[in-house]
Amino acid sequence: MTKAEVAVIGGSGFYEFLDDPVQIPTSTPYGEASGPVSVGQVAGRLVAFLPRHGAGHAYPPHLINYRANLWLLASLGVRQVLAPCAVGGLLPVVAPGDIVVPDQLVDRTSGRVQSYVETGAVHAPFADPYCGRLIGAFGAVPGVSTGGTMVVVEGPRFSTRAESQQYAGQGWSLINMTGHPEAVLAREMRLCYAAIALVTDMDAGVESGEGVSQEEVFAMFARNIDRLKAILLGVIGDLPDPAGCSCRSWADGLELTYEIPGP
Repeated sequence: MTKAEVAVIGGSGFYEFLDDPVQIPTSTPYGEASGPVSVGQVAGRLVAFLPRHGAGHAYPPHLINYRANLWLLASLGVRQVLAPCAVGGLLPVVAPGDIVVPDQLVDRTSGRVQSYVETGAVHAPFADPYCGRLIGAFGAVPGVSTGGTMVVVEGPRFSTRAESQQYAGQGWSLINMTGHPEAVLAREMRLCYAAIALVTDMDAGVESGEGVSQEEVFAMFARNIDRLKAILLGVIGDLPDPAGCSCRSWADGLELTYEIPGP
């Protein structure tokens, strides 16, 4: 069976990453993953790439099968997940074109299945939703800043101006539609996970004018996709050893009521 150590989940406009990859079936006990999933070599490591929205952006943020996606990556042996995503900016500490690796998350989604737990008592710790070791790996990368809070909204619509101003008033710096439940499902799968957020726009409540448009978001992401890929390629070879990380060890000694697959 094909294996991988690291996974990259590509966001809007990020549909390809590997050269000459091996394609992986997308069927899981939780249904079909977004797919197509591919595995190839990057910096001497086996890396799996999964386009979050599927081929041709088939799945909007609220209809992505997040459980299937994370289960499939875990089944390949993945231990560390890097998750590029497009985000809006809420505070003047960020600007379009910035790349930010946040350290906190606020969930404002609704109706999404956000756990593998369907019976029994299993409560994953989530005070720190992103892997500190992975955040640290980006800390010395030129052009990347770390820290900040990403609020995840249901979508697919953009925020009203009042909603945007409310989020900014809480001190949250980034806004996104796909970061949850992806992050918590990674934790339940005992995977190290970090979001790599490309700021494509300033959100509706930050600036006067017409607000955010899809064309604006996609165009900014397209202009920065090669830069984002270069950053990921540079980091993957120097990722820290995941052994002993609390992202995995939190479940040591616990009786989980769901399956964590292995390769």
